[in-house]
Amino acid sequence: MKAWSICRLWVVMSLMVLAACTKPPPKSDFALDAVSFTDLPGWQEDRHGEALIAFRRSCAKPLSSKPPIIVTRADWAAPCDAAAKITRGDAAAARTFFETWFKPFAVTGSAGAEGLFTGYFEAELRGARQKDDRYAHPIYRLPDDHVAVDLGQFDTKLTGRHIVGRVDGGKLRPYHPRGAIDSGVLAKRDLELLWIDDAIDAFVLHVQGSGRVILPDGSVVRVGFAGHNGLPYRSIGRALIDRGALLRGKANWNDIRGWIEANPDKAAALLAVNPRYIFFRELKGDGPIGGAGVALTPRRSLAVDRRFLPYGAPVWLETTWPNEPARPLRRLMVAQDTGAAIRGAVRGDFFWGYGPKALAFAGKMKSRGRYFLLLPRDAAARRRGS
Repeated sequence: MKAWSICRLWVVMSLMVLAACTKPPPKSDFALDAVSFTDLPGWQEDRHGEALIAFRRSCAKPLSSKPPIIVTRADWAAPCDAAAKITRGDAAAARTFFETWFKPFAVTGSAGAEGLFTGYFEAELRGARQKDDRYAHPIYRLPDDHVAVDLGQFDTKLTGRHIVGRVDGGKLRPYHPRGAIDSGVLAKRDLELLWIDDAIDAFVLHVQGSGRVILPDGSVVRVGFAGHNGLPYRSIGRALIDRGALLRGKANWNDIRGWIEANPDKAAALLAVNPRYIFFRELKGDGPIGGAGVALTPRRSLAVDRRFLPYGAPVWLETTWPNEPARPLRRLMVAQDTGAAIRGAVRGDFFWGYGPKALAFAGKMKSRGRYFLLLPRDAAARRRGS
């Protein structure tokens, strides 16, 4: 590549960093304070064996993490070996395992120890391999002109920052927004993975990041996240509230769907409010795959802001059930996913599974609460030593 082309590419990337990069968190936004298991409200009443199943899945792909919490792959080795030896269904042994191999820490962010906990689910849709009058809404695989750039490879000052774009005429440009893609800019490129029978369901799939597609013959295809267009997520529920079309607290998925069905001529413009677009791939095996690369476990997997919490770490969650602020929801979760809207030291997205009940809980969950991070014993010892 000619020198002037390299310079032009670098200028484009530098400008895009301002809008599309992931920045490391300010150190002042995060603190851990050592506590004991007796400080965790409801700890003794949980079914720890269910969390152990989720934790074992993370052991298949142990990941290291960077500051502010450093956990190495070696830190996971002994706990994972011990977890593999516990007999399934032995509740007492599961609880003893976590108390033996982990140390709990209270998490505090810039706004204090309390934060927001929302819910998500594995969308269930009806679709087909081929387009017809019923199945007319495509979900796309990752395009061949899609480029993800790790800026840290160009300048160490940009370590941890990424941008996404497309190659056009030898230049890197921002990728197409949702409105353009829904209008057909990717049509006739053989990128259609499946065709869905409902545009709103297809949009929900993009928000959730994974789903089960039921084909006409009754078979099920699981699809999961393959990439995105690099543009920010915008809530269409928030947009409807700002316009006065929906009331605050009355903007869950059922409310949004009702508004769209009552205003079909305005549906495309509303969906385009969220420029972020997700590309999918077909999945094999159990469950949707989270950001940590392992199958998620219903009601035991938690999406977190990975700038703060490490993947694979158990997290003791203390919040409330959706729409029931007086009913405590306390259980051991495992950090196994992330999301564009999950930002902050005390922020989580609760994976409810799939089906109507999961949708009902996930769509209503906007609970305040806190959590405690369980660090592997060796990582906790280093932190205390520092």
